[in-house]
Amino acid sequence: MNRKKKINQIHKARMKKANAKKHTSNKPRYISKADRAKMEAEQAALDAAQAEGSQVQGTTEQGVTAVEQDSTAES
Repeated sequence: MNRKKKINQIHKARMKKANAKKHTSNKPRYISKADRAKMEAEQAALDAAQAEGSQVQGTTEQGVTAVEQDSTAES
């Protein structure tokens, strides 16, 4: 009886470990403080570049709109 019990005990322990590996944690991965600062700096640089791009694009759109309005006024 003891041998059967020991075999079942080992088998249950192995199954428990296998099931534990299947169910991973929902906790987000740790990101170090230096990596967070680096990511934040990159994001700020991208935002600044997009802001510059939209300002330049907005200026050209305003110029096109002004030209279109002038041409329609002449007609």
